[in-house]
Amino acid sequence: METKTKKKFDAVKMARDIKDKLDAKLSKMTSEEIVAFFKEQRLKTNGVKPSA
Repeated sequence: METKTKKKFDAVKMARDIKDKLDAKLSKMTSEEIVAFFKEQRLKTNGVKPSA
C-alpha cells in the first residue's frame, strides 16, 4: 500500500534542475573554459564544503 504525501521540498527535482542548468552552460564551453569555470567556482566557495 502506498501513501502519497505532497512534498514541500523535492531534493531529486532540485538536483536534476541544477544538473540540467550546468549541462546547458558547460555544453557551450571548450575544455579550457570548463576548467577555468570550475576553478572560479572553487575560489568563490573558499574551499568550504557543506556539512551534514
